[in-house]
Amino acid sequence: MARWPTVGIVSQLSFFSAEAVPPAVADLTGILAAPGQVVLVGQGDARAARLSVVVEDSWRAEALAVMIAEAGLQPEIGRTDEHNPLVRTAPDRRLVSLATDWTRGAVKTVPPQWLPGPRELRAWTLAAGAPEADRYLLGLDPHAPDTHSPLASAMMRVGIAPTLIGTRGARPALRISGRRRLSRLVENVGDPPAGIEALEAWPRAQ
Repeated sequence: MARWPTVGIVSQLSFFSAEAVPPAVADLTGILAAPGQVVLVGQGDARAARLSVVVEDSWRAEALAVMIAEAGLQPEIGRTDEHNPLVRTAPDRRLVSLATDWTRGAVKTVPPQWLPGPRELRAWTLAAGAPEADRYLLGLDPHAPDTHSPLASAMMRVGIAPTLIGTRGARPALRISGRRRLSRLVENVGDPPAGIEALEAWPRAQ
């Protein structure tokens, strides 16, 4: 597993953007809104949890590793058996409560009061965000269909009402359209990571 890389400093900060909000472990719940997973490891005093997500591009793994490090956790970057980029945390006791909140037995669930703040939205966008013509998609976990509607409701409560699409396929997502909603998303997630691939995949205001 590789250590996280350094990245360039963003040029401008919005008052509501992810860069204006202090990092916290809770930021990483945005990874769980995407197809991320959290598992408990160990027992008793040695109990910890590990958060992981498989992504489509290396720049996504690298940028998420930066967010993990900013939250005070140790990131690791590797590859799956299918050679897809994988980013995860080292096991950490500080993730146990997050794991408890986001799982019911072995099934991922959405805590009833969860709201995606700027840094949670940035993590979600890094893990599974993609443009679709003049709209934007936030990918959902195809293996956790019961999370889809609660996540759509959570987005509505922060003023970014989405359309739930693809629930019967392998790539379910929340589709965000309209100038106001897209502008609010862009304002929240902040600037893209460095590189043309990230820029092309990042949400844009109309």
